[in-house]
Amino acid sequence: MRRPTAFLGRTNIQKFSIAILAVAVLLLLAVLVSLAPSDMWFVRAVDLVREPMAYFAAMLLMAAFFINDRERPLAIIALAIVIGINVWRIWPYSAFAAAEMAIGDHATDTDRVCFTAMSVNVKVKNRDYDRISTQIEQRDPDVLFLMETDQRWINNLSSVLSTFPNVVTHAQPKAFGLVFASRLPVVKTNVVENTYRDTPTLYATLTPSPRSPVEFIGLHPKPPLPGWNTELRDKNIVNAALQTPDRLPDAIVMGDFNDVPWSRTTERFKETGGWKDPRVGRGTYPTFPANITWLGWPLDQLMVKGNVAIEAFEVLPENGSDHRAVFARFCH
Repeated sequence: MRRPTAFLGRTNIQKFSIAILAVAVLLLLAVLVSLAPSDMWFVRAVDLVREPMAYFAAMLLMAAFFINDRERPLAIIALAIVIGINVWRIWPYSAFAAAEMAIGDHATDTDRVCFTAMSVNVKVKNRDYDRISTQIEQRDPDVLFLMETDQRWINNLSSVLSTFPNVVTHAQPKAFGLVFASRLPVVKTNVVENTYRDTPTLYATLTPSPRSPVEFIGLHPKPPLPGWNTELRDKNIVNAALQTPDRLPDAIVMGDFNDVPWSRTTERFKETGGWKDPRVGRGTYPTFPANITWLGWPLDQLMVKGNVAIEAFEVLPENGSDHRAVFARFCH
């Protein structure tokens, strides 16, 4: 094999070696800082990109074997640590880890009642109403939870929403409006602003069967962005697990958490509320960005607790939004 200097020249290979080492060190600093117990947005944002960061570091690691001898050991060690930490954090959501809950056919269990639910972040600036409407009509869920719905979205989805006997709308002019619709009997609904004034959480008490109600939680907090540290977002997520109106033992949560399942916040949500995630031991099931989900951003969550079982779940094809919808069949 010919050395890279044969193609690039000594000056260029030196620049290339320094560039690889510099990027490796920056990635290492970022991944080490991300382990700190901080709610600064730039620290918490690293959680969102652990999977693509691991892929990128692996590509750089292969390139690092061909750089100059002086930079090579440091670059390889730094990149190996980056990959190791990110894989360690993501590991529970790989197909190699043990599953957290069983998924299967409960149709033969006569004591169970089954129903479907679908969550969709429509993207408030999106105007592709027909694609969203068509996907909802095709899946025909018993429970529908929509996010980023302003009044224009509510108006344009009126024909779809009219097929549900129970509809709650909470329009917001920006990106945090909600719509909840159900064909199941609804005992009550609450739209609660746990933290931010304009980022509500939806609580609904459903009765798939008269004997055993189920609580549905729909959540869409703010993401970690410049100027938006995650202290209030984290409280919003954790409060959603604690402050359910009826404190029912059986519950479902769906929605765009603007957080990934392996973050400290979502892990705390799970532990505090006793939630189970069907993706554990099966994969990350990314939902964002909709057109390049191989990047691995599973921002849209689905969890259950109590006697709620999941018969099947999936991330749906693109529908015009920047998020893909999540669809599941539950048995209770």
